[in-house]
Amino acid sequence: MKAVILAAGMGTRLGTLIPKPLTSIIDETTILDFQVEMLSEALGVDNIIVVVGYKKELIMEKCPQLAFVYNSAYAQTGTGKSLLLALRKVDEDVIWLNGDVFFDRQVLDSLFSSEYSCCLVDRKTCGEEEVKYDLKETGFVRNISKSVQNAKGECLGINIIRRRDLNLFREELERIDSKAYFEKALENLTVSDRLDLLPICVEPYYCREIDYEEDLMDVREHTRRSCVTRRENASKDEDA
Repeated sequence: MKAVILAAGMGTRLGTLIPKPLTSIIDETTILDFQVEMLSEALGVDNIIVVVGYKKELIMEKCPQLAFVYNSAYAQTGTGKSLLLALRKVDEDVIWLNGDVFFDRQVLDSLFSSEYSCCLVDRKTCGEEEVKYDLKETGFVRNISKSVQNAKGECLGINIIRRRDLNLFREELERIDSKAYFEKALENLTVSDRLDLLPICVEPYYCREIDYEEDLMDVREHTRRSCVTRRENASKDEDA
């Protein structure tokens, strides 16, 4: 399996002048550092591809061990075309994620356990801006978009496409508008019953997309609590 991190955007909603994946979470450890660490443990560092665009040199200098794909039209295109650039270079199962998603390591195990193409979701009431989903009677996703009515919850920005579905997904990414998010391709495929997309619920683990300052504060607090818990557990092990 390959992993693709989408890190080409400008991240204007967070209000920083650096690429959002380089936002610090704890000490000098960034969102991208956490993502690369967890994906490397699961798949190996040689299987990670990062799509860069805005201030690409900063990301490339931060993680020189990774493979990069450059989206030169990052200011005019959405995540759909960024993802397509990376998928043209692979021919196997792919997990991809937005470059501003923070998640617990166990989330990857939950996704890997599915034999289907799948997307990470939660079950909650959503607002207008969230990418939402609803379900078919079979349990697969019926639709995925911001306009879904009677949604079951939010799609969290981490997804897997299995190799058997890869050509179909690439073809749909080719068709969508240049500014569209990759979810538009998933929407077209699920609505037309051409793709079985399985929702994988994030609970009881943690995952949050960092769009705004309050998201960043929540992630930092979660990370702080996790560090405290690990230290306490390590101390208990030493005492035992």
